[in-house]
Amino acid sequence: MKTFKSFQIYLVSFLFITSCQSAPKAHYVRSGKERADHATAQAVGQQYAIATQGRFSSQAAEKMFAQGGNIIDAVVAASFTVSVERPQSSGIGGGGFMLFHEAKTGKTYAIDFRERAPLRATENMYLGKEGKAETGKSQNGILAVAVPGMVAGLLEIHKRFGSLPLSKVMAPAIQLAEEGFPIYEEFHAALTYRAPQILKDPAAKKIFLGANGDVPAPGSLLIQKDLAKTLRLIEKKGRNGFYNGSVAKSIVDLSKKTGGIISQKDLDDYQVKWREPVTGKYHGYEVFSMPPPSSGGVHVIQFLNFLEKDELAKSGIHSVKSIHLAASALQSSFADRATYLGDPDFTKVPVKALTDPSYIQKRRSEVPADRARKAVEVKAGDVSGYESSETTHLSLMDAEGNAVSTTQTINGWMGAGVVAPGTGVVLNNEMDDFSAQVGSSNLFGAIGGKPNSIAPSKTPLSSMSPTILMKDGKPEMVVGGPGGTRIISCVAQTILNYIEFKTSLYDAVSAVRYHHQWQPDVLLMEPPGPAPAVLEKLQKMGYEVKIQPIGCNVMATAKEGNSFRGVADPRDIGTSIAK
Repeated sequence: MKTFKSFQIYLVSFLFITSCQSAPKAHYVRSGKERADHATAQAVGQQYAIATQGRFSSQAAEKMFAQGGNIIDAVVAASFTVSVERPQSSGIGGGGFMLFHEAKTGKTYAIDFRERAPLRATENMYLGKEGKAETGKSQNGILAVAVPGMVAGLLEIHKRFGSLPLSKVMAPAIQLAEEGFPIYEEFHAALTYRAPQILKDPAAKKIFLGANGDVPAPGSLLIQKDLAKTLRLIEKKGRNGFYNGSVAKSIVDLSKKTGGIISQKDLDDYQVKWREPVTGKYHGYEVFSMPPPSSGGVHVIQFLNFLEKDELAKSGIHSVKSIHLAASALQSSFADRATYLGDPDFTKVPVKALTDPSYIQKRRSEVPADRARKAVEVKAGDVSGYESSETTHLSLMDAEGNAVSTTQTINGWMGAGVVAPGTGVVLNNEMDDFSAQVGSSNLFGAIGGKPNSIAPSKTPLSSMSPTILMKDGKPEMVVGGPGGTRIISCVAQTILNYIEFKTSLYDAVSAVRYHHQWQPDVLLMEPPGPAPAVLEKLQKMGYEVKIQPIGCNVMATAKEGNSFRGVADPRDIGTSIAK
């Protein structure tokens, strides 16, 4: 999950937009030589489809299929590789969520390998002398680091479902770390943005900045020898290669020396959690998504059901009615998020109530047809009558009927801006996803509620929304993306575009997006925004509309007849491969 401001920096600088103002829809095209030459936004095949945020990551998945591996071998290989290829947004110092539909059993698994609060974490650990949250402490440096779960999760998933030996699955990641890759535009922007923090950490500076502290130019080769060594330890020793031995010692020693609270016991105690997906129905599809401690699945289902009966296709994809009602759905969802969502192991989350169709229609009835609701008018719904609560993404489907949707993160760009010495591991700043103080906001402006307060071993609330749509028990669409709170709106709108408006998968991903998260009380729309008449009408209805990049990139795959289509968001340099 990258910070919103940093997304603005690289998107405004490096993306070109093609649009037609007379039609309220725009498509984004790749910019820059590396994108035109090396990245494929769309691919179609009959055996499988892969969509990830990296060229080498998609190629790693392709190699596993070529070697006779299955979809889990492919996604684990791609996940380890994207940890090398996108150290600004993901990595083995972070964590994630995965949704896996297994064809042979018909079961859909929701796997939580998200980071957790250290045992010494306390509810008020980020409050200053005046009792106010000090966000710098939860975003920068070792105190911002939660216990990583990526390695434990990927290894446990591979052990249970994979078919190839771990040595083959991890080979592409190890090779990429040892041989390096050219620094691409977004990575360069991330390093530039986080350089002040990276300069404070000798291990991070040594890897990512020049001898004089300069940010390497785009196209410079980044070699990560220490990370390659760590990956080899994991390949040989499994979980012990990360959570014990030299890597663990480096993390714990760094914590002790620089004021952190992570201990060896935190690493020893880390457990992957197998949860039940949150489910719903939408236009004849079964929707499976990630349950709490992600808020994403609940709110994607709320959004879709909120709009299901409005026949928005008659109005148009970027009509006043469609944008107004979708923004209203998001307002209601984010108000519920702040009040009810948190780690279900620590607080009761009323999932069934929040996704109950009658509850959602009651929320829909609260929306006036002709004006925007101000934030103060939007409250969380009453669930008492219903129930007795940066990032990267990979989407894969195969001809056997398997599907995987997984979102992974170290939170902000370059995580906490610290590297465990000698390991090459960029450590997350996931503690910022907790409510440092009830009512305070995080990197993405999301308001924190009591259910998401800090506690030892607790999992912070997330917006990650890996989602699978199925018909008759078979996967039809896999979708997800990075982008903090904007993940929810981007994933939900992609589904809305594809199902309600019946766009192509490429158009569903590339169409202009909008976002409203209740607070701040602003309707964001991507450039060039809607048609001028639509924009004027929205403003007259009372919306404060800002035309600026939203900051999320969707990876999607879909089954279309006998073929599979993959789309990697053309706003980014992700790659889709199909065969």
